Amino acid sequence: MASNVSGTRHHQAGWEARSPWATSWTAAAAIMMTFGGIMAIFQGIAAIAEDDVFVTTRNFTYEFSLTGWGWIHLLLGAVVTAAGLALFTGAAWARAVGIALAGLSMIANFVWLPHAPVWAITLIVIDGFIIWALCAPRRESPT
Repeated sequence: MASNVSGTRHHQAGWEARSPWATSWTAAAAIMMTFGGIMAIFQGIAAIAEDDVFVTTRNFTYEFSLTGWGWIHLLLGAVVTAAGLALFTGAAWARAVGIALAGLSMIANFVWLPHAPVWAITLIVIDGFIIWALCAPRRESPT
């Protein structure tokens, strides 16, 4: 029979937050991503339907059709929602994808500023929070 007489400890390859705060922030980021994704889906549907809610400005540098932006928000919202739900499982790939998608969402909302400025600025701030929460320091967990 073999035994561990040398006194060495075996480490399991897993990730855990340094503090409960980081875990809580990751859960908050997952909630915000899911909520933001669902809202982007509704925003996309409204833009595809060419609703009268949105104001169009002339001579804006990043001028696209409202229907085109609707499809972009609809597809991006569906992917952000899926990644937000995957964050609840604790998947490492979901953290990386969440950071990338939050960055894309920031860019999309920046370009969306002339159509819904207050909502776009709010989502830019939320996306910044999501990136910060998902980049919280992690360390390997000893067992």
